[in-house]
Amino acid sequence: MTMRVAHHDPFAGLHEIVEENVALAPYTWYKIGGPARYFVRPRSVEELQQAARRCTENEIPIYVLGLGANLLVGDNGVDGAVFRFSEDFWRRVRFDDDNHTVEVGAGADMQKLVLRTCRQGMAGIECLAGIPGTVGGGVRMNAGGKFGDIGAFITRVQVMDVSGLLFERTKDDLVFDYRSTNISAKFILGATMELDPDDPDRIMKRTKEIWMFKRNSQPLNTKSCGCIFKNPRGLSAGALIDQAGLKGFRVGGAEVSEKHANFIVAHPGCKADDVMKLVKIIREKVFDKNEIHLESEVQIWP
Repeated sequence: MTMRVAHHDPFAGLHEIVEENVALAPYTWYKIGGPARYFVRPRSVEELQQAARRCTENEIPIYVLGLGANLLVGDNGVDGAVFRFSEDFWRRVRFDDDNHTVEVGAGADMQKLVLRTCRQGMAGIECLAGIPGTVGGGVRMNAGGKFGDIGAFITRVQVMDVSGLLFERTKDDLVFDYRSTNISAKFILGATMELDPDDPDRIMKRTKEIWMFKRNSQPLNTKSCGCIFKNPRGLSAGALIDQAGLKGFRVGGAEVSEKHANFIVAHPGCKADDVMKLVKIIREKVFDKNEIHLESEVQIWP
């Protein structure tokens, strides 16, 4: 008589929000990379807490996916749980006109939020026009550019650690730096921003100007993940890559953009491995030429 070994299911009872072996490529701007062992889409804080605790108990690595704009997933995917805040609860946007604040869920789309604050006559985050991603991802990496960063407007951030403990970070203990923040908790659940009242038409005009600048200087209609490297202090990563003669340089289906050298474009048939190899070559060439080490801005999983 053969004994049957029961299959241990770490997410028993949570199958409405957990799927197994889900392709991640469609959820990233690059449209490349392998699958997630588990794909978790919680609909509430309670479901998020339950799923996160199961991961901790079962030693399952946790990843958090926004709009996949600043992300490169390896060809073998991730042997862990990828959490995505795509349900309605996480995309909420609440304006408080009296206090000129807006409270936003981590899953809210930054570009849609820019337009909504515009129409509401609240100025500030139009500096994020043309920068893709969710509010959660934007807060985590202090998204921004030459026109300003999201961190300048944040007054509160709700966060949660992997054990399900909730807490709130306030302006006085938050530090926003170049493409970084001092938030170490695994999950950002939402944020409150303080904006300035202004005329909607005037804000919209500024938004369009910033968007046009982005469109003219970056390859926005290609498969890329935004800037690959952070700008070294006082320097431009794109200019350093260009000076190393790498514009148009290709590895497999991955190419250094002719329009902006800090973008790597994925052509049909491109593998994550092509992008990784190209990243390594760029680093080496820039170091050989200028003795400057380029630091990654893109998230690489695993």
